[in-house]
Amino acid sequence: MAERLETRERDGHAGADVEVGSDATDRLVWRSRALEELVRIGITLTSENDLSVLLGRALEEARRFTRAEAGTLFLRDGDRLRFAVVQNDLLARRLGEREVERQFQAEPLECDAPALAAYVARTGRIVNVPDAYRIPAGRPYTFCSDWDARNAYRTRSVLAAPLRESAGTIVGVLQLINARDERGEIVPFDQDLEPLVLALATQAAVAIRNTHLAKASFKDALTGSYSRRYFTLRLEEEVKRYDRFGHPLSLVLVDIDHFKQLSDAHGQTAGDETLAEIARLLQQHSRSFTVVARLGGDQFAALLVNTPKAGAVAYAERIRRLLEEHAFTHGFVTASFGIACFPDDLTSSQDGASARDLMQAADAALYEAKRAGGNTVGRL
Repeated sequence: MAERLETRERDGHAGADVEVGSDATDRLVWRSRALEELVRIGITLTSENDLSVLLGRALEEARRFTRAEAGTLFLRDGDRLRFAVVQNDLLARRLGEREVERQFQAEPLECDAPALAAYVARTGRIVNVPDAYRIPAGRPYTFCSDWDARNAYRTRSVLAAPLRESAGTIVGVLQLINARDERGEIVPFDQDLEPLVLALATQAAVAIRNTHLAKASFKDALTGSYSRRYFTLRLEEEVKRYDRFGHPLSLVLVDIDHFKQLSDAHGQTAGDETLAEIARLLQQHSRSFTVVARLGGDQFAALLVNTPKAGAVAYAERIRRLLEEHAFTHGFVTASFGIACFPDDLTSSQDGASARDLMQAADAALYEAKRAGGNTVGRL
């Protein structure tokens, strides 16, 4: 772990002693126990296949390990960091978990921004700041206090670490807020914890990669989109998550207009090539968090998490125009769309609505789009 310390950025503090003895023997015992704990955490993370559960556990373990009051885990999405998990017990009691998560989700972070997490994502360096409001001038990162001001919160100590895969790719950032000592006082994060937090973050990155590999087994062989089986599982999971947090959930069905005529005129190979090209366009023009699947034949689906109905309609219209204007090899292609959303079109599974009901509602909207002549977006 010694070489990891070279990537450390500090703002000149000695660090607080968090469960670390004053003499060398106590320190060695503590480190041995910490390493044993890391092994246990690693086994726990790598045995979890649900990405959202995995991320939540990783943040929980990191907070417990460092006695952090709060924490956020971001995943990298191209040139942005997007919120994945936030845990802040103090604000959750005051504002509610849904409101805390809503505020974070509304603010994706550009990786070229001067913010702490963005700096870590760019450089792969761990950053340990004793007081976010007293970062020395000349540092290549800053602290934005807007979020604190809006919520009457005070961020002081910050420890941010990269989620780095074994190949060196940074897939996200783990950011811990306000370490507390045994008396409950906010203190700087202990520098001795830095290599251990880095190790935990690396384990989380490996676990994330493993879940992505597991998802690959759920891919449609022809198009590379997710299969119907995987889509059904994710839809059920997201409906349960909607019940818990209340974030909007939208389903968009996509059905290719007159696809049989195209296949009959140009042959099955041409039909397969067209489906593969449609899938490529859908994936390329959807957010990385959008689940795009081929349900079978010439029908696709997109699951838009944390997206209200207006956003789903805008997405469907954008994809509709994209397909209409794209120069397909085997001729002109359009599609019809059907949209259904929680909570705009249905309430919740607690009130009797389910993933199956959401699918049926979207199918009904798709039927109306087809009946209108195709190349349009149907909605309830």
